[in-house]
Amino acid sequence: MSLTIGKLRRLQQCSTPDGLFVIVALDHRDDLRRLLKPVEPESLSYAEMAAFKSEVVRALAPVSSAVVLDPEFGAGQAIAAGSLPGHSGLLVTVEAAGYGGTDGDRRSTLLDDWGVDKVARMGASAVKMRIYYHPEARHAAKQEALVDEIVAACRAADLPLFLEPLSYSLDAKNKTLPSAERRAVVVETARRLSARGIDVLKAEFPLDPRQEPRRGEWEDACRELTEASAVPWVLLSGGVPFKEFSAQTEIACRHGASGVVVGRAVWQEAAELRNKAHDDFLSKTAIDRMVQLGDLIAEHATPWTKYYASAEDDIGEHWFRKY
Repeated sequence: MSLTIGKLRRLQQCSTPDGLFVIVALDHRDDLRRLLKPVEPESLSYAEMAAFKSEVVRALAPVSSAVVLDPEFGAGQAIAAGSLPGHSGLLVTVEAAGYGGTDGDRRSTLLDDWGVDKVARMGASAVKMRIYYHPEARHAAKQEALVDEIVAACRAADLPLFLEPLSYSLDAKNKTLPSAERRAVVVETARRLSARGIDVLKAEFPLDPRQEPRRGEWEDACRELTEASAVPWVLLSGGVPFKEFSAQTEIACRHGASGVVVGRAVWQEAAELRNKAHDDFLSKTAIDRMVQLGDLIAEHATPWTKYYASAEDDIGEHWFRKY
């Protein structure tokens, strides 16, 4: 596959010089409210949300290749506050928080009054889209159509799309998938959605480590995911503790992943601590965690550039006339 010059440039902005993704995610909304104010999450003010995100960005952006932020509380706010360095990659979400439909047939929606054109206008490097997806769900085709809509908009704006499919159980009474079914769903989802014109797949760990502790099965599942994905894939953290996510990161990167997009596994305690303990955690522990992940990724991950052909043949003397 080849990349347009705009997508190539912007993926470079989101990755290390070696073509690896060490990305911190702070596009959380409802779950962050519950972390910051567990008793009365709805009482959390806009200013408190924006301030927390800006503070974490200021601490972690310098040791990350890029940051994922939402427009409601994070993206424009971090730029305006000066907490996001100008050289840092920026991925901005387009989906609304949560989902519609039912627990057994989830429907994703886009954020009102927002879209790919505005992500491009604000100077972001890429679009991130979360989609709830199960290959056998009744409305799977409609979810695919929503992906296609954003793929087309990103193509028009020459912005890379990081797609984040989240699996779920079709049985509304069972909130989590059995490990073997999760593996099948994550792999089949990668096979179906990565071929629809996305640029990077943000994937769940392809089994449930709590149900399946055997490292050999972890390795096989990650290899299977790599084989199924038509594009580079990165591992999402899904709120697991840092030690567990670090182990997942090593296995995933040894077997084909191009890095991570990590959120709560790195910074969650900052939402729970106060005063000096909060400041010390952000300035030391959270940074150390990102550095540790970066070291693992540098040692084991597959550069995203291996998935894409060089753009040099497409850039001739008069390339700009056709661009």
